[in-house]
Amino acid sequence: MTQTTEQRSFQAEVQEVLNLVTHSLYSNKEIFLRELVSNASDACDKLRFEALQDGSLLADDPELRIEIEADPEKRLLIIRDNGIGMSREEVVENIGTIARSGTRRFLEQAREAAAAKAGKKAGKQSGKKAGGENGAGGDSRIDENLIGQFGVGFYSAFIVADSVTLLSRRAGAAAEEGVRWMSTGDGTFTVSDIELPRRGTEIILHLKEDEDEFLQSWTLRSLVGRYSDHIGFPIRLKETEPADGDDEADTVEWNTVNQASALWTRPKSEISDEEYTGFYEHLTHDAEAPLAWAHNAVEGAQNYTSLLYLPAKAPLDFMLQRDERHGLKLYVKRVFIMDAAEQLLPHYLRFMRGVVDSSDLPLNVSRELLQENEGVRKIRAAVVKRSLDLITRLAGNEPEQYATFWKQFGTVLKEGIVEDMGNREKIAKLLRFTSTKDVAAGNVVSLEDYIARMAEGQDTIWYITADSLNAAKNSPHLELFRKEGVEVLLMHERIDEWMMGYFPEFEGKALKSVAKGDVNLGKDEASEDDDAGEMPEVLSRMKEVLGDAVEGVRASRRLTDSAACLVLGEHDMALHLKRMLEQAGQSLPDSKPTLEVNLDHPLLQRLDVAEEGDFEDWTRLIHDQAVLAEGGQLEDPAAFVARVNKLLLS
Repeated sequence: MTQTTEQRSFQAEVQEVLNLVTHSLYSNKEIFLRELVSNASDACDKLRFEALQDGSLLADDPELRIEIEADPEKRLLIIRDNGIGMSREEVVENIGTIARSGTRRFLEQAREAAAAKAGKKAGKQSGKKAGGENGAGGDSRIDENLIGQFGVGFYSAFIVADSVTLLSRRAGAAAEEGVRWMSTGDGTFTVSDIELPRRGTEIILHLKEDEDEFLQSWTLRSLVGRYSDHIGFPIRLKETEPADGDDEADTVEWNTVNQASALWTRPKSEISDEEYTGFYEHLTHDAEAPLAWAHNAVEGAQNYTSLLYLPAKAPLDFMLQRDERHGLKLYVKRVFIMDAAEQLLPHYLRFMRGVVDSSDLPLNVSRELLQENEGVRKIRAAVVKRSLDLITRLAGNEPEQYATFWKQFGTVLKEGIVEDMGNREKIAKLLRFTSTKDVAAGNVVSLEDYIARMAEGQDTIWYITADSLNAAKNSPHLELFRKEGVEVLLMHERIDEWMMGYFPEFEGKALKSVAKGDVNLGKDEASEDDDAGEMPEVLSRMKEVLGDAVEGVRASRRLTDSAACLVLGEHDMALHLKRMLEQAGQSLPDSKPTLEVNLDHPLLQRLDVAEEGDFEDWTRLIHDQAVLAEGGQLEDPAAFVARVNKLLLS
């Protein structure tokens, strides 16, 4: 038997493909207006390019624009432009073929023409003026701010419309060369020749019964402002103002509803501080001016522009927004795609505001999702670097402004110590903490400032974590450090204990908690004051009373005034954080602190001579006091109160 090999084409059920495009491709139905306005913008861009070679194409109507009109009575929504338009053949080819992009084909043809012209010029004499042979000055540059690349955006109209009519006439063609395209989205369409007095394209959507919102002026204004505000052509909305009296006619006006320019595309030298501030207010609706901003344009292997702002004040629900996609707005060729902080900014920089506009970021077909690739990772790294550089400049040049920033966003920035290993050193220099040297004045200190005023021979940055500033500054663990004049950083925010678990050193100096492990201030401690051998029986008896509540009981070298304190292991979690996580339902490994006691304290002196019953009460009281001083929670508060009352009355 002879077998043959043949090549065949895939067969597609057009209705099923169209159904997929209009019902499954887009997650938000309002996207349809963005797509149709983007197509209209492309048409205007194409005409502007072709008019460089033939100025007569614009002669009859030189002002390029996009118009939107709603007719609630007939349930019609109309989007029209006076751009390049289409011939009958182009309508059939571009609109009648799903996923056939006229924009992509136009760019290909334009590039081919530009390349051919460049080759022709290269063969001419070098002394001849460039462009001397045409009225456009030889400027055949391609404006590649053309949006449609997939060829499916037009069909998003069927998300909200049960029928769509397209009227079009190509620029330069006669009025009788107009064309009408009609379809109900059932996989078929009709095309007919008509007389059309104006060039360009008009799309008429007959909306479905449940899509009345898209006939409302305020809805259309809102969608244009959200998705198409920076399209490079004016978008005009037809609005009707009801008459004041019965005898007066309604007022009809065409109002421009977009900015029609993207500030970030202009050179920095041409933009004033007032314009930057005004754009920030427009972008964020924040009444307060930003603290600082950074504007950068990158050209080369990648082409994108970033405009980053540092806000002065956090929104009221800011700490609840960690998992929401906020911050930077992503544009592709001036068309809004998404709030893309998740892809372009790490969580710890979610307070940044601004825009990133790229010409070559990879999007999915619906242009609602950003696809991860090397280009996206490079832009993200650049945006992170510029954000941190902006904050660093503010900290160095305007310390008062930075203090404002730190009060609002310092807690969030600390997350970067854990999340961003590559930028940890840069982030660490931006951290600010309350210190035992400045706590009365309410000042904060950087790690660099702490190191600069360390005593000679000190090689450790000392800190303490607690669940409040008062708990931190009054901790018994600080007593020896106050006596010796050693500065300690007071970390009193919830995030601090978690952060310090990932932050062992800074500029070669170890970071160590005064409440964990042994304390060595570099003094002569060989004799250890003979504490361990002075009252060994008392310590062992206390351990017997407390049992598994503590790892052990030992004499303390860190206490001077308090009776006792709890000391954790080097890698143990602070009691206040442990309590908070357990309340949240977290299962944590069991760890026991060590009880350190001040043998010179009167309570310990009394304990040494107490009778058996009183000894147990005094021991538990001392332990409970140490737990409370650490921000812990007593297992039996009622027993603690009863014990205190008994000892007070004895």
